[in-house]
Amino acid sequence: MIELDDIDRQLVLALCKDATQSAGALGRELGLSQPATWRRIKRLKDAGVFGPRRVDLNLEALGFGVTVFLGVKLATKGRVSLEDFERAVRAIPEVQTVQHVLGLFDYRLRVVAQDLPDFERVLRRRIMTLPGVGNVEANVVLSEELLPGPL
Repeated sequence: MIELDDIDRQLVLALCKDATQSAGALGRELGLSQPATWRRIKRLKDAGVFGPRRVDLNLEALGFGVTVFLGVKLATKGRVSLEDFERAVRAIPEVQTVQHVLGLFDYRLRVVAQDLPDFERVLRRRIMTLPGVGNVEANVVLSEELLPGPL
């Protein structure tokens, strides 16, 4: 685990808000020179603080107006391997995340769809036909706010 000082925390939070900012712009915001800011970013990156770079898509602009979290309980753990279920669920393009969890369900899935009828199609034709699926509970996302985390 890397030790973060107050400037590191401010830098991480600023990059969480907008990762396209240059080291010069970040430095001006934080009262650092461009080279000092760049060295801090490199140190944080080398320490693994930042995950892989990705683009945040505006799903609504792409026609996906519904997001649903699904809790999936496998019917018979002994008959279907977790790997078989995971491999099959990863092949469904509407599934955005797959989380193996403890609790009432074995998996938590984040699924996107164009609308509720489209989600019902995905649920009936793709998810409910996966190997070993037993109980499923759906929670439709009404609103979402992404927070930077515990810094």
